[in-house]
Amino acid sequence: MQKSEYLELYRKMYLIRRFEESCGENYSRGLIRGFLHLYTGEEAIAVGSISALREDDFIVTHYRDHGHAIARGLDPSALMAELFGKKTGVSRGKGGSMHLFDAKKNFMGGHAIVGAQIPLAAGFALASQYRHQDTVTVVFFGDGATNQGTFHETMNLASVWKLPILFFLENNFYGMGTRVENIRSNGKSFSNLADGYDITSSQVDGMDVLAVKETTEEAIKKIRQGQGPCFIEATTFRFQGHSMADPAKYRNEKEVEGWKQKDPLITFPKYLISEGIATQSEMNSIINDIDQIIDEAVRFASESPEPDLKELNNDIYA
Repeated sequence: MQKSEYLELYRKMYLIRRFEESCGENYSRGLIRGFLHLYTGEEAIAVGSISALREDDFIVTHYRDHGHAIARGLDPSALMAELFGKKTGVSRGKGGSMHLFDAKKNFMGGHAIVGAQIPLAAGFALASQYRHQDTVTVVFFGDGATNQGTFHETMNLASVWKLPILFFLENNFYGMGTRVENIRSNGKSFSNLADGYDITSSQVDGMDVLAVKETTEEAIKKIRQGQGPCFIEATTFRFQGHSMADPAKYRNEKEVEGWKQKDPLITFPKYLISEGIATQSEMNSIINDIDQIIDEAVRFASESPEPDLKELNNDIYA
């Protein structure tokens, strides 16, 4: 990797962090309404995995989708406008936090129903296979989605048809307020779920952006070679509750603080400086740049118009 690539990884992770912090602030001010699920703490997964993709690869994700959208390169101002419910948003103000889309970037949306995005991702993968293209579809989902029938049905079909799809599990150890030990008979690990479907699986530290990037690159290479689907489980932790409406009293302070010691926004810049890859001055320059981008995004969202009621029935069918 070149120095610029390392700095870009940090830049995108910091952009996600500041975007989410700003979302939390504006939710508290009543400018963002509805459900709001923040990605704080999980930035290394979105940035590490999506950096391993090509522009023509497809991404389908869940309702905690801000991080994936930013990692894919969607405009922060248009994303913030969507959360504000404005006409200039990526979904024209009609989707909100859980429904971010940009078809031009093959970012095929956040989906609010748990597990609903998984069979949709298989459809994109089947289309690539049908067209004899070597594009790959990555579908992100949480540990709670593994108990949905759509997960198992799609895993089976993807294996039978050898679809070019990467199943990416973000295991943050809680399905809403339920610990994984209460929904998994073998404890915390989910990587063995792929074994029954003859799908190659691996587990990675989701707080390590370089490890996520490397693991994803290896999986993508196998998929492009026609070896069929792969499955990655990344262990991570959300620093907020399930949503902004969740006080997360089911988690003890010691557990949260322990995970915060692994915060990629702390460990990765330390690594870059200690290895002589970047200086603190360069980090500060990125921080200042991102802070301005977020300020501009909030200004743009605040000043943008709301959708007209005449547009209510637009964009329902393609």
